[in-house]
Amino acid sequence: MADMLKITQVRSIIEQLEAAKRTIKALGLGRPNYVVVKKDTPQIRGMIRKVRHLVKVEEVKSQD
Repeated sequence: MADMLKITQVRSIIEQLEAAKRTIKALGLGRPNYVVVKKDTPQIRGMIRKVRHLVKVEEVKSQD
């Protein structure tokens, strides 16, 4: 597993289910092309799995 995940929102949340909208907001996203970097945890992976049709995920190694 990577240390960090770069999550990019690629689709709009318009006309999506309320649960998907809430998950996108909880990830810190909101509009297409927004990018966040999150620690790779099982909780974040689960959130990504719920909205995998709206986001693109890349693994990033931390710069320690």
